[in-house]
Amino acid sequence: MLSRRWAIFTITCLIFILSQFYRASVAVIAPDLMADLNLDTNGLSLISAAFFYAFAIMQIPVALYLDRIGPRLTMTVLSIIGAGGVLIFALGDSLYMLVIGRVLLGAGMACNLMGTLKLITTWFGPSRFATLSALVISFGTLGSITATTPLVLMVEGMGWRATFIAFAIVNFLVATVLFTVVRDAPSATFEESDSKTTHQAHDTWQAIKQLFGQKDYWIISLGTFSRYGVFAAVQALWAGPYLMTALKIAPVTAGNLLLLMSIGMILGSPAWGYISDALLYSRKIPIYFGLMGKAVILVFLANLSPGVSVVLLSILFFSFGFVSSSGQIMFAHIKERMPIESAGTAMTGINFFTMAGVAFFLQVLGNIMQQFYPGESLSPAAFKGAYYFCAAFLVVTTAFYLLTVETLKSPSLRK
Repeated sequence: MLSRRWAIFTITCLIFILSQFYRASVAVIAPDLMADLNLDTNGLSLISAAFFYAFAIMQIPVALYLDRIGPRLTMTVLSIIGAGGVLIFALGDSLYMLVIGRVLLGAGMACNLMGTLKLITTWFGPSRFATLSALVISFGTLGSITATTPLVLMVEGMGWRATFIAFAIVNFLVATVLFTVVRDAPSATFEESDSKTTHQAHDTWQAIKQLFGQKDYWIISLGTFSRYGVFAAVQALWAGPYLMTALKIAPVTAGNLLLLMSIGMILGSPAWGYISDALLYSRKIPIYFGLMGKAVILVFLANLSPGVSVVLLSILFFSFGFVSSSGQIMFAHIKERMPIESAGTAMTGINFFTMAGVAFFLQVLGNIMQQFYPGESLSPAAFKGAYYFCAAFLVVTTAFYLLTVETLKSPSLRK
């Protein structure tokens, strides 16, 4: 039982790492895609955004599948679909085929985190959930790191198509092992009566109605839409072309800078959590600093030109990841603002807006660069316009966030 438990944890962490890799993988191969398929920035943004559109839309059916047929079968089937999507992407010879591949890939990865968390609940119990779920998120960052310098080196050695074919094979093998090893729970299959299912559906609908009537739900949703949307759009796609095409940075150096962004995110998450919980006793203030810090850094990046110091870029990219990580506090904020019986529904809703934000910014930035800078859509001027748009969006989001209710107080003020 003990060995099965940790085997399940290891396998599901691995499949979540793959999901994080696919999210960020287009950034460093963007120049290759544009050269091989004669793409413009509109096409490139559509390819990258397709993953996130599919991922976001799948959140609602995934929640139902996990409850009705269990995480083992749900994760296996979707992972195989994802592996097929990677293969289509790797072999695609047109924009249409690459978009189909990314859609299937996004749908296939949509269950990896939620399924893993459900398995942790059933196999480890609630007392270890917080620690193990944090470990899953930390391990997932390895996927983002793999999509930086390691991916650059693989693409330089094998080509981008062969690299993704290799990942498709790995993805299929992991899905096979998952189906073989994972079980939904330590005990026999759970069965629920129709009346209980109906009761749960009724409770869920009531929770959704209550949630939609809360002002802070919509403001915090806007916050995570903007915070992660801007970060992931830069990390998953636009940072690569910005560095390699606009600033003439070598691919390996660009990969290292993207790696620094991920390291900033890894180090920032626990730091901001401690600042929120133990120093400022506030959810809102760290989020303000994070949103405005990102806006300021984007303005700096928007005004750089070829020949800029790599040291300065390293500081900016690390800082961008570090301040972005304060947005994780939004999940605690929404949980504390909602009744305990609505917390799960609130978290699912926030996750939808989080992924929808990525798709929005990926595609909108591509459209801005193509429409306003035709013929030079990857020039420093085009990126300047795109980054200013993101900075302005973050400033407006911060202004709205001021209207939310604080949920923490200093111990001296607590009753």
